[in-house]
Amino acid sequence: MALVAFAAFVLALVLTPAVRWFAFRIGAVDVPTGRKVHSRVMPRLGGLAIWAGFTIVACALGWWKPELWRPEMTGLLIGSFIIVLTGVLDDRFDLSPKIKLIGQVAAAGAVIPFGLSVDFVTNPFINPDVLELGWLKIPITIFWIIGVTNAVNLIDGLDGLAAGISAIAALTLAVVSWTQGQILVAYLALAIGAAAVGFLKHNFHPATIFMGDTGAMFLGFVLACLSIMGLAKVATVISVFVPILIVGIPILDTGFAIFRRYQKGQPIFQADKGHLHHRLLELGFSHPQTVLIIYGINAVLGITAVILTSVSTAQSVFVLIFVASLILVLADRLGIVGRSTAVTEVAVSRIAIKQEQPEER
Repeated sequence: MALVAFAAFVLALVLTPAVRWFAFRIGAVDVPTGRKVHSRVMPRLGGLAIWAGFTIVACALGWWKPELWRPEMTGLLIGSFIIVLTGVLDDRFDLSPKIKLIGQVAAAGAVIPFGLSVDFVTNPFINPDVLELGWLKIPITIFWIIGVTNAVNLIDGLDGLAAGISAIAALTLAVVSWTQGQILVAYLALAIGAAAVGFLKHNFHPATIFMGDTGAMFLGFVLACLSIMGLAKVATVISVFVPILIVGIPILDTGFAIFRRYQKGQPIFQADKGHLHHRLLELGFSHPQTVLIIYGINAVLGITAVILTSVSTAQSVFVLIFVASLILVLADRLGIVGRSTAVTEVAVSRIAIKQEQPEER
């Protein structure tokens, strides 16, 4: 496993400078706007290095350990190629949301014929507790993959944020999959996590390249697919919540954004500055501090996911209620759900301090 992680890390690390040159060469750059925190033109397409590192290692793994290869892997590689192609075109030509959605649906749909799907869900309130989905597995699988793909994409707002969160999620997924006997998923999760860390060397503040939609959508897509391969096939009640916790920050931030915009009467897909990283920056934390705080929150959610797989159902329910309550309190305090309690207090304090300071002559 160490060899797999090391290879993916090195490949992403050494390929990123070449991708940076290529992005400038073809004009795939990010120009600063009012919502963005960077102040200079930045190359996109960094996700190509992550994709290349992961894909090369995945194919080598299939050759090295053919006994681990499953049909779902073929679907994953095909789907990831489609999502990366969509991302590259968007990073270069700024595709419309509808065109991007078509590419995402195509990528998600490509994995289903290879057996990569949510075939059943567990329900503690009915007997039998396993509910076979039948044809519903198709829309549910596509919805989950597209949802996680866009959630990771939406949180990609600060240097190193999406890459680091994805790496933490991947490591958590590797640990949980290993404990569930899903060895192939554990290998692949380590590979995608290590590739993200290799890219992070160039992407942490101050970044020299962005991963773009190419990287954010690819990371979200792979995490969503691996969670289906490793966890959605487990017939336990708590398995429904584990994947959500693993990619907790992107999902929660997206969910709160939708609620916040609906509450304010704004279009759901209209961008705003109410995301978690925006609020932490408003509280006075620096760029790196904000990213590290969010890393810490996601790590706590990851540890919670690991705990859920090793305790009883009753204990798991207690842990979930406690974590959910804590998240709601913190989200309300930070104003992520629509009210800026803590942020407003800080803003008022700053105004008061400014008024007390003597004017310079």
